Amino acid sequence: MPKKTYFNWSSGKDASLALYYLQQEEQYNISKLLTSVNAHFNRVSMHGLRVELLEQQSHSIGIPLKTIELPEEPSMEDYNQLMKQTVVDLKIEGYTNCAFGDIFLEDLRVYREQQLEPYNIKCHFPLWKKDTKTLIEEFINLGFKAIVVCIKSELLDKSFVGREIDESFINDLPENVDPCGENGEFHTFCYDGPIFKHPIPFEIGEKIYREYSNPSKDDNSSKANLGFWFCDLTPIKNSSL
Repeated sequence: MPKKTYFNWSSGKDASLALYYLQQEEQYNISKLLTSVNAHFNRVSMHGLRVELLEQQSHSIGIPLKTIELPEEPSMEDYNQLMKQTVVDLKIEGYTNCAFGDIFLEDLRVYREQQLEPYNIKCHFPLWKKDTKTLIEEFINLGFKAIVVCIKSELLDKSFVGREIDESFINDLPENVDPCGENGEFHTFCYDGPIFKHPIPFEIGEKIYREYSNPSKDDNSSKANLGFWFCDLTPIKNSSL
């Protein structure tokens, strides 16, 4: 019997490729997408994507969506408590496995596994330790489409946000930026590809700069605030899709 599995869905390219990998295997029944959203702004946490587009992704993929509603500025304690209750609910629903799109952040993987171990939920990482340049090229070659919706301003300039993920984008990345943005350099919205029944229609809106308190600001070498550029995407109203 396929294992009842939920997928930790970010709305971006890595999650899309990881989901694609799992869907090629018969041992997993992926029947729910789980996404953290900022309830105050009604947007996906970190990515800044409007929830309406997230919901359209879920509909096109054909897998129901469950959201974790976070406050405007959640503490780690807030996040852990909300996640704990969510996992309890998922366990009651019969979920025994989950999956992530992480590639090589070892401490993050350990954290995820430790948090879910008490519930006997097994974690899967389909992209783990794969070469990121190879992954992004495979993503493009498979026919996936994604647009950059958030960048870390200290590593990339404003011109990178709002760009399509293609060979030109990859070639323009500075040497200190991972091709998949695995260190948080950039985040994406995946709107088409082999996991979708139809592309997600949207329009590109304004670019917005925001600063957030740096969780590592106690370190003398760290900045007090971190800056990010966001590209607002708006759903196309009255779309026939």
